[in-house]
Amino acid sequence: MPAADILLIDARLPDGRQSMAIAIAGGRIAAILPPGVPLPEACAVHDLGGDLVLPALTDGHMHLDKTLFGLPWMPHRAQPFRMSRIETDQETLPALPLSTATRAGELIRRCVAHGTGHIRTHADITPAFGLSALEGLLAAREAHANLATVQIVAFPQAGVMRAPGVAELLEDAIRAGADLVGGIDPSEVDRDARGQLDIIFGIAERRGVGIDIHLHEPGELGLYGVQEICVRTRVHGMQGKVTISHGFGLGGVPESKQKAAAELMANTGVALASHGAGGATLPPLFALAEAGVRVFCGNDDVRDTWSPYGNGDMLERAAIIGWRLDVRHDPALERLMGMCSSVGAEVLGIAGHGVAEGKDASFFTIPAETVGEAIGQHPPRRLVFFRGRLVARDGAIL
Repeated sequence: MPAADILLIDARLPDGRQSMAIAIAGGRIAAILPPGVPLPEACAVHDLGGDLVLPALTDGHMHLDKTLFGLPWMPHRAQPFRMSRIETDQETLPALPLSTATRAGELIRRCVAHGTGHIRTHADITPAFGLSALEGLLAAREAHANLATVQIVAFPQAGVMRAPGVAELLEDAIRAGADLVGGIDPSEVDRDARGQLDIIFGIAERRGVGIDIHLHEPGELGLYGVQEICVRTRVHGMQGKVTISHGFGLGGVPESKQKAAAELMANTGVALASHGAGGATLPPLFALAEAGVRVFCGNDDVRDTWSPYGNGDMLERAAIIGWRLDVRHDPALERLMGMCSSVGAEVLGIAGHGVAEGKDASFFTIPAETVGEAIGQHPPRRLVFFRGRLVARDGAIL
């Protein structure tokens, strides 16, 4: 057998196999070997001591540009409604002593140390900020390309129709390097669902990019938003390229309407990203997934101007979501793990994700026996690999 770059021994796999060896070469998993077979020579050998090996986590919804990591603790200032938070952003963020790129980098490294390999973040595109938040995230992405992939959504935090010039800024953001175009509550924020969605889908179609729309709207209003987004997805031929983030309204309508919405989303390839909904109504994540909707998860705000909570750990986030959904059995916890890992990677277009021969060597080791224990207890990560490189050990970036 050819020599390996790295050899891991005494590994436990998610399917229950123990005392396995994993050979890494050229950034990929070259071989997974059972006990008793000859092992290849390697430049570095790590004895995992029976630790579980899990594929890289995917944080499918973040706001790296808003984080306050890297700064002393700052008390939360905004009032408990969205417009106050937006106004607080406009006052607070430009006056911070650390740049967007520096603060975002702090959070990226924390995420990586917890086992995250792939991130989708939103960058505020507003009249007040222009493209400055995007520029900071582009710099942070480049600086951390050896640690994680970072996908950026040009996000009209303050609205589109009610914010003159934002439509042009969104198009400029895609030209500048944003990967997707975003939207926000087209009925509640802009009070013009048709106008906002015309602009968002028009930019996406012209620029050949995907869409990720924040939809906080409750009940029937939120359901209307879901329906409009799905219909436009089909009309524009964008199946598989559109995500609804949050979708709180799906949790506030009768079960029959939930089922119809799930079928519509599945048929049009519209995915759903959830952070567990906080104090809002949680969509029926498992029912949506069972209907064929790609449901994935993210931390959303992590110690930032919108929320004092969070540390960037997607396993802790999975535990919070599982607690809210009353998930207790291991098969359901394994499905929840997929929402925090493989499903998100698929939506983000990450090829080669998983712990199997030929896949990218992007995974982490954790002192747990099963996926259920990893979520339920979320102990510290011991080793984190990204594309064949050891990038973090015991919570510290190397």
